[in-house]
Amino acid sequence: MIDIQRLSWICCVYVLLISVTMLTSSRAVAYRVGVGRADCTGPPVEITFMGYAQLSQRGYGIHLRQFSRAFIFDDGVKRAVFVSVDAGMMAHAVKRDVVAVLQRKYGDLYSVDNVVLSGSHTHSTAGGFLMYLLYDMTSLGFVAETFNSLVRGIAQSIIRAHNNMVEADVYLAEIDVLDASINRSPSAYDNNPAEERAQYTENVDKKLVQLRVVDKRNAVIGAINWFAVHPTSMNNTNRYVSSDNVGYASVLLEQDQNKGSLIGKGDFVGVFASSNLGDVSPNIMGPRCERTGLPCDLLTSSCPSGAGACFASGPGKDMYDSTKIIATRLYTAASQLLNQGGGRRLTGPVNFIHQYVDMPRAEASYRNPITRESQTVRGCLPAMGYSFAAGTTDGPGAFDFTQGTVTDNALWNIVRDFIAEPTADDIECQAPKPILLATGRATFPYDWQPKIVPTQILTIGNLAIAAVPGEFTTMSGRRVRSAISQASVSAGGPELQVVIAGLSNMYTSYVATPEEYEIQRYEGASTMFGPHTLTIYLQQYGKLMRAMVNNESLDAGPSPPHLDDKQISLTTGVIFDGHPIGREFGTVRVQPLNSYERGDTVFATFIAGNPRNNLMHDRTFFNVEQKQPDGSWTVVATDANWETKFKWERQSTILGLSDIEFAWEIGRDVVSGTYRIRHFGYYRFILGGVFPYTGSTRTFIVE
Repeated sequence: MIDIQRLSWICCVYVLLISVTMLTSSRAVAYRVGVGRADCTGPPVEITFMGYAQLSQRGYGIHLRQFSRAFIFDDGVKRAVFVSVDAGMMAHAVKRDVVAVLQRKYGDLYSVDNVVLSGSHTHSTAGGFLMYLLYDMTSLGFVAETFNSLVRGIAQSIIRAHNNMVEADVYLAEIDVLDASINRSPSAYDNNPAEERAQYTENVDKKLVQLRVVDKRNAVIGAINWFAVHPTSMNNTNRYVSSDNVGYASVLLEQDQNKGSLIGKGDFVGVFASSNLGDVSPNIMGPRCERTGLPCDLLTSSCPSGAGACFASGPGKDMYDSTKIIATRLYTAASQLLNQGGGRRLTGPVNFIHQYVDMPRAEASYRNPITRESQTVRGCLPAMGYSFAAGTTDGPGAFDFTQGTVTDNALWNIVRDFIAEPTADDIECQAPKPILLATGRATFPYDWQPKIVPTQILTIGNLAIAAVPGEFTTMSGRRVRSAISQASVSAGGPELQVVIAGLSNMYTSYVATPEEYEIQRYEGASTMFGPHTLTIYLQQYGKLMRAMVNNESLDAGPSPPHLDDKQISLTTGVIFDGHPIGREFGTVRVQPLNSYERGDTVFATFIAGNPRNNLMHDRTFFNVEQKQPDGSWTVVATDANWETKFKWERQSTILGLSDIEFAWEIGRDVVSGTYRIRHFGYYRFILGGVFPYTGSTRTFIVE
């Protein structure tokens, strides 16, 4: 006979257990969120920029400073950190040392598992920090000043976020930005399956995804905006440190929210973070031949003889104007989302998972989209193709290399083999890529490219942040998003919205789809682990997501090698600074005029020390100051403002003489009054020691 009372109790307990399980998996948690920002500007002079790989592009001043912007999310059980850095990309050794700083201060609260460092991919900041020869070669090897600036600034931004933790709600919203990006390799994109392309209206992702943080006072304290576009509005002729279009968009957003604050100050932290930008350009006017203005060849991005190089341009009259236009369009869209509020409130726990993968040894299952047959594929030893040397329409390369090259050249093969000769297996594995550099076999004086890479996912409720170690193309990113979302659902987890956090934790060049790889445009030629690089990543990120849903622990994987002791640097330090007899450091060599109108540019030149003596983190080399009625001075602009630039110039290497020219473009909203420009610097004494100095111009009137 059935015991009705006992059965009722069993049913109640069963329902309670189900409810608890559901509550655990999708509970409306109370988040604590911290936001923080810190200056991480690298050496602004004498160091080659990372991005365009041109030795001649050595910095000579600052237009926009670099910042690290950190966000910490805590649900009371787990904590995750996302950091976007105004840098070309991120390096494993930088993350390793940042985590070491945090662990000395906080124990095991922060680790490689729950911290994501994502580079914005600006091409106008100092290089020499990646510790792999191919990437540091044009910076003349390792540059300790760049490396230390990044470690210090990133760690400081996380520490500030840690100290600013408050209860907050987190919202997710989206908006289309239609006029800020184009696909720079449409011929490769069009080689993806037609039925896949038919799912999308554009050949780049036009959607800006915004994560908004609102504290209990209903004040917006931070926002992360993911949008896929290359920060290459500043072209390869630029020699000012600049965070480019996405960096300036961040400045605009922060200025709007932090009324009256100087750049880099204020409680609100806003960032435009990188995503699947591999084939996405901000130069929306498209590629043209330099001398004729006619369109370039679609497949090869080349021009007829005598027509000059093929390069794309932005919507402005010059690179500064184009940078400003693209940045303003991004800022306007993000600001609209912030001002209208709303969006989807995130609920559910914070989680994270991380694993290293030995890519050349990795295997994956691949289903051919044409034959529908499945096969096991593998990764290859790193190698770069001929089209890698061709560069892109954002920054053309050297010699006569062209994109779309699928055949090799006997002469260049001799050069290649002198450096490192690929095996027959390497050539077969990388096909149809003709190998120009067998970087996986090049180990002199140390490894040229990484083999072991980090893979990582953070989740905040039903938002998943896929931290990918390179530049994923538009379709590669779409496939990763789909793979992670499907993996979550198939494992019994929630349906997730997935964003790609590009250039995270380590740089491994590009990741094109297998179909794009066949065309061997720049992105395919730079997909270093071979045609099935993406296939392996799709399997890996799916595995990570399933393990996270099932609360499974994964082995850490093989650690990347420690290469610090093998680094070579050919960059000389500052030996000493000198000044003309009778004229001290900080003396004004060229004074401003007596008066200016709005729209004019003020110039002043100072006798200076080398800016590398002190990078003035969270400070400035220059102030523009306004005199107040009581005789005091108020800072209205610094060297971080869009309206300012400074250019350092060596006058005599033997005597150590140098000048700095400072320029301030007077904006339309500048108040009439009396102004001056003050310079702050450090000089290196010939007998040792580094010492501060200051200088000030005479006053001038803005009418």
